[in-house]
Amino acid sequence: MMMALTPEFTPGQLVSGDVVSVSLMAPVARFSLRLRAADIPAVSTAIGVDLPTRIGACAHHETVEVMCLGPDEWQIQTDANDSVRLINACAAIYAQVPHSLTDISAREVTISIEGPGAVDLLSIGCPRDIDKIAIGTGCRTVFDGVSTVLWRDGETRFRLDIWRSFAPHVIGLIQTGCAELAAQ
Repeated sequence: MMMALTPEFTPGQLVSGDVVSVSLMAPVARFSLRLRAADIPAVSTAIGVDLPTRIGACAHHETVEVMCLGPDEWQIQTDANDSVRLINACAAIYAQVPHSLTDISAREVTISIEGPGAVDLLSIGCPRDIDKIAIGTGCRTVFDGVSTVLWRDGETRFRLDIWRSFAPHVIGLIQTGCAELAAQ
């Protein structure tokens, strides 16, 4: 018998400073949605958010947030209390509008990075030009080779979704980067 140990992730402050603050965010309900372009209007109506069609574009309404990750792929985040409604809405139209809605809530954790050094901190592990990511958009990218989803919520405010199994590695790098930025 093999036992897998997974680290516990307790939401809260990881690093606090004048240059940058990093927090582990509370869990959210998270879904991967795949569907044909012709079915976007029906699913948008069902879930109550117009699915964006430009890669990297985001949309939100009340507790539901959506990012277009590819031509037929979206990531949906919502409050845990709203997940059943979202699942049921998609199930109700499935016979007429085939799609794939997969609950990936347990797969990822999210860290919040904010402050005047946020772009510099993200740049230590992310090959993207962070300054070119528009506020209110995001992208699928990598951080030190780890697949991530990066949301830009403000000029100096970001969220980084990380697969749970890679989170200790990425969080460790970010904490080291915070110490380096604070020492400058």
